[in-house]
Formats: sequence, C-alpha cells, structure tokens
Amino acid sequence: MASRAYSLPNLLTYFRIVCVPLVVLTFFMEGQLKSPDYARWTALTIFIIASITDYFDGYLARAWQQTSTIGRMLDPIADKLLVAAALLLLAADGTIAGWSLWAAIVILCREILVSGLREYLAELKVSVPVTRLAKWKTTMQMIAIGFLLLGPAGDKIVPGITIAGILLLWVSAVITLYTGYDYFRAGLRHIDD
Repeated sequence: MASRAYSLPNLLTYFRIVCVPLVVLTFFMEGQLKSPDYARWTALTIFIIASITDYFDGYLARAWQQTSTIGRMLDPIADKLLVAAALLLLAADGTIAGWSLWAAIVILCREILVSGLREYLAELKVSVPVTRLAKWKTTMQMIAIGFLLLGPAGDKIVPGITIAGILLLWVSAVITLYTGYDYFRAGLRHIDD
C-alpha cells in the first residue's frame, strides 16, 4: 500500500495539490492582493504545470498499472481545489466580475454538488464513471482559467486574452451544467427517497 501511495502518478497528484497555494501566493508577492504582470506570468506557469500533471497522473497510473485508492480519491480533489482556488482568486482581484461571476458560481456549485453526490453513491457502492464530456469540461475550465490568470498581462501582448478567457469560462459553465445534470440524473436512480 505504501509503495502505491508514493508511485509517480500519486506524486504528480500531490504536486498538483501543492501548486494550489503557490498559484494564490503569486498574487500576494507584494504583501497584498495585487496582480502585477510578473505575478500573473508566474501564476500561469505554475497553473500550466499543475494542469499538465492532471493528464499525466491518470495516464501513467493506467499505463504502468499503478492505480490506487488514494489516487482515485485525490485526483478529482486536486482538480477541484486548483479550479476553485483560481476562480476565487480571479474574482477577488476583479478579473472575473459582474455577470461573469455567475459562470464561476455555476462551476463551483456543480463541483461541490457532484462531489457530494459521488460521496453518497460511494456509500451505496455505486460508481459513476467520469464521462469523456466531463474530461473536456475540465480541459475547457483549465484553458479558460489560464487565459484569465494571464489577463491584463496577456492583453499587453495579444489584446483580447481576458475577453477570450471570459468567453471560454462561459462555455465551460454551460458544459459544466450539462455534465452536472448528467451525473445528477445517473445518481437519481440510486436515491431511495
């Protein structure tokens, strides 16, 4: 069991969890919530590295037959922590504001509801597999958040980076709603009440 806990796929998942506070800390490099260009580039770099580990931890676990219970538990938690922390950070610094906050709220609510549903179904020994569309949803969220983390620093190089990030966030929110409904519908079959 201990050897599986320290397998490379699980180490990548642990690394992704460690990246969550690092992304947030980049916006506090000057002692308060600020997002100068260098902070945004640093946050984006850490976020991209963390996002890439999301692909490789699962791929390597399957390819090397190193799947583990802790990996299956922590992988979705690491994803949700990374997305939630980044969305809250971007809302706090004003990159996501106004109506666009609703896209972030939809994403956060769905992640919490699906996590609760999965936990409930796990007690019933019911597994709800991750769909291909749910994987695309995660990818779209990561791309949108990457654009938004770069935000104004990216707009100086390629005007419209922030707008593209907001548009992708809305696309992610729509896909998030659909996949959340899919999970909820699958879970309803197993709810006694």
